[in-house]
Amino acid sequence: MLPNFNYVRPSSLADAVRQLSTPNARVHAGGTDLLGCLRDGVFAADTLVSLSAIEELRGIRPSLDGGLAIGAMTTLSEVAADPRVADRYPVLSRAVAAAASPQLRNQGTIGGNICQRPRCWYYRADFHCARKGGEKCYAAEGENQFHCIFGGEVCFYVHPSDVAPALVALEALVRISGPAGARSVSAETFFVPPSKDYTRETVLGPGEIVTEVVLPAQPRGTRGSYRKVRARGAWDFALAGAAVVATLTDGRVTRARIVLSGVAPIPWRVPAAERVLVGQRLSAKSAARAAATAVEGAQPLAQNAYKVEMLRGAVEEALAALL
Repeated sequence: MLPNFNYVRPSSLADAVRQLSTPNARVHAGGTDLLGCLRDGVFAADTLVSLSAIEELRGIRPSLDGGLAIGAMTTLSEVAADPRVADRYPVLSRAVAAAASPQLRNQGTIGGNICQRPRCWYYRADFHCARKGGEKCYAAEGENQFHCIFGGEVCFYVHPSDVAPALVALEALVRISGPAGARSVSAETFFVPPSKDYTRETVLGPGEIVTEVVLPAQPRGTRGSYRKVRARGAWDFALAGAAVVATLTDGRVTRARIVLSGVAPIPWRVPAAERVLVGQRLSAKSAARAAATAVEGAQPLAQNAYKVEMLRGAVEEALAALL
């Protein structure tokens, strides 16, 4: 059962920021994650500030540099259906289409998707874990078959978003508004790893709201793909996955971005695997070498070593889709 809370629906971004300055207020976008957290008692809220009436946060439009700007309240279904995204940013189009289920994509927003809270069952259940202010991560020695194999310091959850790795691979910008004004951060630095602060997932401060995601224009010859491995064909979160973007000139890779999903607390970029590709012709052999490099340094827990080989295959298949 949902707890009692106040519900406000401001019509302007400035008013939404002001409403969020009230004690224990939280942003309500699509609500697909927020309402579940409230129902399960993961956290409480005295006030929900709905962004649904702020029209400037909706829609997909050209950006000044020739890319696209996607309002934070644009639904995943709208992103997936946009022909400009499919044509110019296929890695994002495929990642969005792989997220959740059709019903959730109709409701969930791109801004809310990248701000999801951890799906770790210890965090979501009645455990006072490190991320909730406790002294330990119960997954480290508990049921950890779905937890991380990279970046697991203090907290071993995996980032739940399929959209986030694609945005990092595309070198997207995240626009933010708050009490101190507007600012922009790269998608790569938007997410906070446990090694830096294990009590938060993003750089958002009190009262701050994601307003839009900006996709930069991609160089000629750029290709992209997303490969997600999950237990079922819909609804499930990634067990392992990879967002890949590569620019080819005269048949050779001049730029590569490989970002892993389902295996780390943040979208996990693997520069060493990218370097394997740069300067080479993209082929089945170079894809296999890059995939093998991508899993180097993995540190599986007691029950999730299967993710290493699964991830290697996902990276190889994502790259093979660019051939």
